[in-house]
Amino acid sequence: MTTSVTTQTQSGVINAVSAYVMWGFAPIYFKLLNHVNASEILIHRILWSCLLLAIIIIAAKKWRFVQAIAKQPKLLLQLTLTASILAVNWFLFIWAINNDHLLDASLGYFINPLLSVALGVIFLNEHLRKWQKVAVVLAVSGVLIQLVVLGSLPLISLALAGTFGTYGLLRKKMAVDSFAGLWFESLLMVPFAALYWLFFTNSASSNMFNNTLDLNVILILAGVVTTAPLLCFTAAAKRLTLSALGFFQYIGPSIMFVLATFLYHEPLLKAKLTTFILIWLALTLYSWDSWRAIKNKT
Repeated sequence: MTTSVTTQTQSGVINAVSAYVMWGFAPIYFKLLNHVNASEILIHRILWSCLLLAIIIIAAKKWRFVQAIAKQPKLLLQLTLTASILAVNWFLFIWAINNDHLLDASLGYFINPLLSVALGVIFLNEHLRKWQKVAVVLAVSGVLIQLVVLGSLPLISLALAGTFGTYGLLRKKMAVDSFAGLWFESLLMVPFAALYWLFFTNSASSNMFNNTLDLNVILILAGVVTTAPLLCFTAAAKRLTLSALGFFQYIGPSIMFVLATFLYHEPLLKAKLTTFILIWLALTLYSWDSWRAIKNKT
């Protein structure tokens, strides 16, 4: 029994690390398409993700979950809302990477866990422990430093954190299979993506028949880049507690930070670095407090 639990945990850790590493290195993929408009990349991300998720659902015999969702108009309306938020998040992420704002994207996903805590307090009546409150204050201070020193808020970071945090909050309150729900969300985006592609996209790469094979393969791989980490994340979530899973969520933005600084040489202003340091301190404090709480329960 103990061996079985240990194997499950090890598998969960491997899947969690795999998911966040893939999310962390995803910018390298999108950089390959920096000559393509963000809206056009988003179209491919939606279409090919929808197709790949449909194949996975059929292969995993999850069609019953799809049928269950289709019979609930209220749930479909909720998924329409989450699909809209997810589309905005995907677009912002692509735009940030291809316009040399990877540091802002990294900061956004560092802020996200702390924003999720704040959303839980506001909308789910969750209570913060003392050190969690200190962590949130540190994070807010980091954002305010940019406002005071640079005269502007890190809007891209806040928008990415806000859309992903809101999406997570809404999905948490919905009783829906993760893959079936994501497939419906992508499916609900498809008509808008297709219409935009047909009538509003007029670029050199918009007609796939005129593209090189290499470019078309890269565009189609948008579905894999989107779906593969989700497969690993879902597998990890089944084998690990949410608290344990939370300790791995800093891998992705950490990789993004390294890529932005050392590979793509984005300028790291002192105000931005100070913001990052305060956010890192806040996350360290929050993680320590979470670990202590888990330890006290055992």
